[in-house]
Amino acid sequence: MNTTALSFVLIAAVVHAAWNLAAKRISSGGTQFVWLYYTVSAVVLLPVTVVLLVVEPQRPQWSWLLAAVGTSVLHVAYGIVLQRGYRVGDLSVVYPVARGTGPLLSVLAAVLVLGERPGWLGLLGAFLVITGVLVISTGRGAGAHDPAAAKARRAGILYGLLTGATIAGYTLWDAHSVTGIGMPPVVYFGLGSVLQSVMLVPGALAGRDEVARIWREQRREVLIVALLSPLAYILVLFALTMAPVSLVAPARELSIVLGGLAAWLVLGERDAARRLAGSVIVLSGIAAIAAA
Repeated sequence: MNTTALSFVLIAAVVHAAWNLAAKRISSGGTQFVWLYYTVSAVVLLPVTVVLLVVEPQRPQWSWLLAAVGTSVLHVAYGIVLQRGYRVGDLSVVYPVARGTGPLLSVLAAVLVLGERPGWLGLLGAFLVITGVLVISTGRGAGAHDPAAAKARRAGILYGLLTGATIAGYTLWDAHSVTGIGMPPVVYFGLGSVLQSVMLVPGALAGRDEVARIWREQRREVLIVALLSPLAYILVLFALTMAPVSLVAPARELSIVLGGLAAWLVLGERDAARRLAGSVIVLSGIAAIAAA
């Protein structure tokens, strides 16, 4: 993989793990929290987007609006499903299952539908990343005989799988948008953020008291997610303009290692040995992808 692209992806992984840790800390995440951080992101990115539209040598096209609508729908679904998963499951279950399912589906679609040929070393790296994710997210660990814990784990895996499906969807759509139609990444994400905020206005109005409470009590977490989430994904969008999606998607999963460690060290979640073993496998996969 191109060195610059890999650098962007690895920085994005660190940032991504950080904002997901903040999102997990939200006491009652849901549509209202998702609307809050999308709205703050839109406010921050809108002036930058307008300036880039003016100075960009490419003239805006109607296809850009369609692309932004598509990514907005997929990202809204992603945000809501992810937060519901965090309400019912552990970070160390939901996060790795979601991040592992997403690249698996992305790589399969990139090879089977988009006709990408990443080479045997790149595919080996993707396989190792996905294997590491499974090691991190499976296993019984402490609390295996607790019915409530088992139920929470099953719910976490289910929402992780659903989140992974949305990740695969927006990864492929976004790769086409920034490469196929050539939409500038920052403009693409900035316009998408505005549309995402607008789409969630009905939910925010229905839960205006909850919006006010989250902003009053957990403003710091909202701001962390609102600022770091766009930064992480804009870096990924730039990487997609330099490298195929079948390599970019799995390389992002260094964030799983960091997320697993944060779940253990910061949130006090258990079964650290299995998470660290899976982390080593993930890192081996990333090394293979880097050499591809």
